[in-house]
Amino acid sequence: MATETDAHSEGGLVFHPLDQFIVKPLFGDGAVSWYTPTNITLWMAIAVLAIFLVFVVGSRGRAIIPTRMQSIGELIYGFIYKMVEDVTGKDGVKYFPYIMTLFVFILFANYLALLPMSYSATSMIAVTAVLGFGVFICVTILGFVLHGTKFLGLFWMSDAPAILRPIIAIIEVISYFVRPVSHSIRLAGNIMAGHAVIKVFAGFAALTLVSPVAILGIVAIYGLEVLVAGIQAYVFTILTCVYLKDALHPGH
Repeated sequence: MATETDAHSEGGLVFHPLDQFIVKPLFGDGAVSWYTPTNITLWMAIAVLAIFLVFVVGSRGRAIIPTRMQSIGELIYGFIYKMVEDVTGKDGVKYFPYIMTLFVFILFANYLALLPMSYSATSMIAVTAVLGFGVFICVTILGFVLHGTKFLGLFWMSDAPAILRPIIAIIEVISYFVRPVSHSIRLAGNIMAGHAVIKVFAGFAALTLVSPVAILGIVAIYGLEVLVAGIQAYVFTILTCVYLKDALHPGH
């Protein structure tokens, strides 16, 4: 998350809160292609490395009295396992590794983005779209593999009055295909908005008259973003569990 303040110009203070989201190549100043290592690539790799350190290196001793690192890993593991079991039932536990991977990646990427001079990978719709549409495709395929055409019963409300069932079915189909869009935009939008607001306050901090208020605003928004980083990882994960439940039990 870039927090640098831009210089004064002839018309006054100039700052660009969205510049922090520009995708830049790590080496050189050339064009960015699909294979180009960028700042997004770097911070996603750092997130993966941090996850490895916590869950593999930090727990390698498997101590009966856990270390702090092991305790963090066990706490996250138990929290997500219970979420999967509560939302999807026993049948969904076998898909716990996938859901756990989604949660920890989003969680670590969100919190690493709060470091000065970092980059928020989850603020990019390209990243969150891969996660959101990945969940959508996997859940849809799973639903058809487990239930065949009976999976379409998810869209047919047999308890509704007969005259309303076709209308409800159309609404349900539209709602279903909107899921990956809302799933990905919700995460990217919330993370991007918070970082942009912090940058705006950082720009005003350069003005002497309002700098104390701006600094207090930065502290307040930063504290809020600490909560948002965890909440958005939780929301993305629990929605994944809800969608998985629909694939496992389309008649419910």
